[in-house]
Amino acid sequence: MRVYNTLNKRKEEILPLAPPEIKIYVCGPTTYNYIHLGNARPLVVFDTIRRYMFYRGLEVKYVQNFTDVDDKIIKRAQEEGRDALQLAEHYIEEYFKDADALGIKRADIHPRVSQHMTDIIAAIAGLIDKGYAYEVDGDVFYRIRAFKDYGKLSGRSLEEMLAGARVEVNERKEEPMDFALWKASKPGEPYWDSPWGPGRPGWHIECSVMSMKYLGETLDIHGGGNDLIFPHHENEIAQAEALTGKPFSRYWVHNGFITVNHEKMSKSLGNFFILRDILKNYPADVVRFYLLSTHYRSPLDFDDGKLEEARRALGRLKTTENLAREFIGNGELGGEQTLEGSALSFVQSVEELQKRYIEAMDDDFNTARALGHLFEISHQINSYLAAAANDTMSRSAVQQALTVFRELADVLGIFMDKEQDQNQMVEKLLEIMGDLRQLARQEKDFALADQIRDFMSDNGIRVEDTAQGSRFLWEQLPAAENLVNKLLEFRTEFKKARQFDRADKVRDELQEAGIAVEDTREGVRWRIVDA
Repeated sequence: MRVYNTLNKRKEEILPLAPPEIKIYVCGPTTYNYIHLGNARPLVVFDTIRRYMFYRGLEVKYVQNFTDVDDKIIKRAQEEGRDALQLAEHYIEEYFKDADALGIKRADIHPRVSQHMTDIIAAIAGLIDKGYAYEVDGDVFYRIRAFKDYGKLSGRSLEEMLAGARVEVNERKEEPMDFALWKASKPGEPYWDSPWGPGRPGWHIECSVMSMKYLGETLDIHGGGNDLIFPHHENEIAQAEALTGKPFSRYWVHNGFITVNHEKMSKSLGNFFILRDILKNYPADVVRFYLLSTHYRSPLDFDDGKLEEARRALGRLKTTENLAREFIGNGELGGEQTLEGSALSFVQSVEELQKRYIEAMDDDFNTARALGHLFEISHQINSYLAAAANDTMSRSAVQQALTVFRELADVLGIFMDKEQDQNQMVEKLLEIMGDLRQLARQEKDFALADQIRDFMSDNGIRVEDTAQGSRFLWEQLPAAENLVNKLLEFRTEFKKARQFDRADKVRDELQEAGIAVEDTREGVRWRIVDA
């Protein structure tokens, strides 16, 4: 496998320090809002890299952090009159819902800044002792002139950075580009005690500390978006290598931006699309397919038309899988078959395309080219199905081809499992229940609100009422059937009470969730029409 290493500006063979284990750290979200499509791209990119490495026989140790102490979190919490750590916890829970929906496998470790203050403070003290940092009135700054290799990741010289610097004027700094390791607390802000007084860490120190704590002083791969190259990852290198005297990460991997009208998607610019809003209109595997249809280092310009193209393209692959499964059916395959003739040629052609897929992924994880080979396999399967006799040998050949086809699709995560489809439907049903409870509270129908709360409690779901509405927290999702039946029970009660607006609202929202409701003489029936 080769990967483009941002540090050396070229593709390099991936040689783990301790094979077959490979250690990967990816910068996670700052938890003050729902994730948008731009945030989702690195999640999908590095999840796919992780899946592929596993497919190729490596044992991946994968760490992704949560920044739950940050200026943006504090500002948002103050605006909403909430505790900053509670706000961060809320958005961490919401992050997992979105990431799970996209098929993102959870990291082996998800460290949080708030849980690593002792480690962070010790690292800052070590940098001061070594002469790489200095304290001024409760703040601690990193002395960038002390680190001779500063700028080696971004390719910028210190003089260039100083000449074009747009940094906060702070006369207490030795250099304008010196960055904060520790910030003295201000009134009303969360703080932790330290040798320099109460305060909190700067942004950059957290990832240096947490990555080394769980993966050692030298990582194999450190990843994130292009926007993190400077200053975040540049500063991480300066901190870590100053502390240890060792290379911090052997490979630096960065994905390109998602743009809107060729302008970077970001919360600060206000041109971002919340992922869960997109998932209301497009299945998660379509979104994932869309994100992988362009090479991870290339920019990806967002528009709905491309998502529609992705929906149609993925539909063709799923049709191939369904046709192959129907062809195989429940017929007896007769164990291991010796293939010959057209059946043998067919399987050999699929295996040759599998090799090309692997070559594409080995070449800097080229998912766009790998998808092209997956479509070629799809074409081969379709052509064989059209001409083959439905006998034992043909079914065995299709089974072997389908196994390869499914394995390669699973590496990309573009065939969501039925269990995941079910989970997404349950989450939609919970949203409907939450909307209904919020409506009941607004209309002071406390009996209905209490019924919903009690039902949720009986199904292992805790209800929290906030100014923004009802939040549902769970360890395990309830069965979809239980939720649908309860919602239809409420609908029946609404109709009896001649509350037809409420009854229609329940029916319409169930329809949007993919559940058709039919009123018959025997009673109400429902069926899933879109899982």
